Order: sequence, then C-alpha cells, then structure tokens
Amino acid sequence: MEYDFSRYGCQIALPGFGEKAQLLLQKAKVLVVGAGGLGCPAAQYLASSGVGYIGIVDNDVVTTSNLHRQVLYSPHDAGLKKAVIACQRLQAQNPDIILAPIEARVNEGNVLALISNYDIILDCTDNFEAKYLLNDACVLTGKPLIYGAIYQYEGQVAIWNARSTDAHRTANYRDIYPEVDTTQVPNCAEGGVIPAIAGIIGILQANEAIKYITLTDEILVNKLLIFNALTQQSNKITITPLPGNNIT
Repeated sequence: MEYDFSRYGCQIALPGFGEKAQLLLQKAKVLVVGAGGLGCPAAQYLASSGVGYIGIVDNDVVTTSNLHRQVLYSPHDAGLKKAVIACQRLQAQNPDIILAPIEARVNEGNVLALISNYDIILDCTDNFEAKYLLNDACVLTGKPLIYGAIYQYEGQVAIWNARSTDAHRTANYRDIYPEVDTTQVPNCAEGGVIPAIAGIIGILQANEAIKYITLTDEILVNKLLIFNALTQQSNKITITPLPGNNIT
C-alpha cells in the first residue's frame, strides 16, 4: 500500500518530528480494544496521524443510545458490528493505512493472542474485568498499555507498563487500583456520562500513543492524569510501582 507523506506535512513540519517520526508511525501496529466512546476518537486520530496498522477489537453492535458519544457511527448503523463499521469509516478517511476489525470480546482465553502482534495497546474498554485482563496480559508480555476511563464529568489517562531508561517497567493498573469493588461503580447508562469527556480522553489516549511511538519525551509514565470537564481542570497523580506488580 502506497504511503503518501504529503498528507502528513503539517505534523512532519513540527520541531523535532520530521519524516523519521512519521516513519515510526507508519511502521507501528496499534491495537484499540473497545470501539465505543473512547475507542472511536482514539482510533480516528491514530488513523489520521498515519499509524500504519490499527486493529480494533469489539464484539458489540451499534445502538441508538451509543450515538451521542460514539462518533464514528450513524443511526443507519444500528444493529451492525462496531469493529467492522469503525474500520470501514476509518479506511475511507485514510486509504494509506491498514485497518483490521476483530469481532471478539476480551477474555482470559483470548487476551494474549489478541495483543501478541501489536506494539502498543489502547484500553478503551468500559468494564473492569477487561481492564485488569489487558493490564495483566501486557505486564506478562512486556507491552505498553495506554489506559483510559470515563465516568460522568471526569476522565483518566495513563500509560502502564512502559519501558523506562533503567530497563525496568513503569507502574501498571494494579499499582493504583489493586482491586476494585465493581458493585460500587455504576456504568455509563446508570451513572451517566457527558459525551465530550469521551472525546477528550480518547484523543488524549491517541496523543500518548503517538508520543510513545515517536519517542517523544514527557509521556504519562508513573502518572495518572485526571481531567474534569466541569471545571476544565486537570491533575496528575504520581504513582510508585509496587514490588511484585511488575514481572519484567
């Protein structure tokens, strides 16, 4: 597939970016797990930036209640598979790249196989079981995981399990949330979510992936970014990796 560098001229012109960074994006393989409120904007900006191979994992179908925050879909897509429709939309937007729909739900039996061929994983899921599975699988396999989560007016972003300068792995999900009582945290349908926060956090996930792939400094390692859409304020919490939580 021909790769048109003229499409990416504005980002290539960035100080310290150039064609070298664009080639890194072209060669990168990124897996977006979840094609919902976070996955739609994250995948859209990964595709527009020229990430060469993007896999999108989701086994759900589009519903009318998704449309206010899942921006790749239209009312005509109701009942169709999200992963398939998302890849079709993104392929039309950027024919230069490869998009691979994966109609699956992450579970203990498939998580290692799903992530095996990718350089970096984006956790755009909306349930704690999937978040812990992805985190633990990435720790076991030594892959970086970009975490995103939203609830009502607030969102969180971090990079788990990234390689640091001393060859050790950075903090992961269990370093800040060893366990979560899922019965105490309602989902979006029950607790509500403002649609813009999904776009903000998904785009921040894509931004961190682009920075990580292009070897940019100041990525969110050993930090958790918390953004409040009501106050327009963000805070960073420093995380110390706990002994035993990093396998490599």
